[in-house]
Amino acid sequence: MLVKVNRAATLALLTLALLLGFAPASQAQLGISRPKGQELLDGIIVKVDNQIVLRSDVELIYAQEAARAAGKPLPPDLKCKILQSLVLNKLMLARAEVDSVIVEDKQVSSEVDRRMAYFVQQIGSEKRLEEQYGKTLKALKEDLRPQIKEQLTQQKMQETITGKVAVTPREVAQYFTRIPKDSLPYFSTEVEVGQIVVPAQVNDKAKQAAMAKLNDIRAQILAGADFATLAKQYSEDPGSAKEGGYLGSFGRGELVPEYEAASMKLEPGQMSPVVQSQFGFHLIQFIERKGNKYSTRHILLKPETGAADISASAKLLTRLRRQILTDSITFAKAAKDNSTDKLSSSNGGLLANRADGGSRLPLDKLDPAIFFTIDTMKVGHITPPMAYRTDEGKDAMRILWLKSNIPPHQANLQDDYQKIAAAALNEKKNKALDEWFAKNRGTVYLEVAPEYAQCKVLDVTER
Repeated sequence: MLVKVNRAATLALLTLALLLGFAPASQAQLGISRPKGQELLDGIIVKVDNQIVLRSDVELIYAQEAARAAGKPLPPDLKCKILQSLVLNKLMLARAEVDSVIVEDKQVSSEVDRRMAYFVQQIGSEKRLEEQYGKTLKALKEDLRPQIKEQLTQQKMQETITGKVAVTPREVAQYFTRIPKDSLPYFSTEVEVGQIVVPAQVNDKAKQAAMAKLNDIRAQILAGADFATLAKQYSEDPGSAKEGGYLGSFGRGELVPEYEAASMKLEPGQMSPVVQSQFGFHLIQFIERKGNKYSTRHILLKPETGAADISASAKLLTRLRRQILTDSITFAKAAKDNSTDKLSSSNGGLLANRADGGSRLPLDKLDPAIFFTIDTMKVGHITPPMAYRTDEGKDAMRILWLKSNIPPHQANLQDDYQKIAAAALNEKKNKALDEWFAKNRGTVYLEVAPEYAQCKVLDVTER
């Protein structure tokens, strides 16, 4: 059943494609041109000060809701509610300019890279992505950048408004008692799963080989070879290699310290010696400075890990597993001290549910690699070390721990407190947003196209 569209839901919908799978129908909204034959007639339907809402913004979210409904009838006023939420988001952007709520370029660049890497993973390869949209990866990133900056600004503005909102246990209980008994959700099997990840360590032989190869490439460039040509041939940075190693323009603090420090010592046209960073080994060619920005190109080589490196990680995990099973150390302590997966290591090694921030995960929503491993495990069991590839594409080993297995049940306050608390908090945050909108809606210029004139886009009582 479709739920009423609110601001929080719309923010999620606006980033749905980038965060959860990049549905092709949502690319125009995100600044990526559609493949040929998929263009929509578009136009501005609302102006909020200098912010605009396009017809395609509404139509694309409506299409996503229709797909989710799976043939069930949609509310007749759904487009109005979608437009209302989009306008309220534009109001936040307009007020962010007035209130000087700023998102740093470094954060935008990091988010562009993260989401584009996920996009490439979903499509299958950079080449397929570029062929589908008729643009280079660099051009696609430039298209995405303003949209992502807008999304991050909305999120920061919303956090400014609701950041201090909290709920007490009493408020959570009161929220739960207001839910009709026949409306309580039924939860399928849920599990709590912990992991400890130990990446393969690159041995000195592999490091020396990478450095020697880069020094050879450096000698070729000093002898007259073209840096960009060799970057296309040898660089293992998929994002810049096709651009001749060109990384773009960045400000201070936006690139890793080792890379920036080496770059700052160079003059336009100069090349660095071999530089090591967390990503591997670089040759850097400085291009130019413009104000507080500088641009470079680089050639990146990543030393390969081998069986011996994986074996060292497996031995450490085997020892940790033995200590945990004999109660010499807790899983949480072992994860905190040894796991390189920051999200889980800071949570006692437990994987987090992104929907509510809790540690209980629906069994049918698990990553297949985890599901097929724990499906036959007993509670308390820890797997032997298993090969694993991190989100950054690095070879690693990990062990998995099945902490708990919660059978299907109807929601109750004792077993599902965290989920209920999250819902209660969301309701309270929405009330705070309503108050903010009621206070600020008269501070902006609003113009609505005739086709949506019947939508009360700034009336929070209509949501």
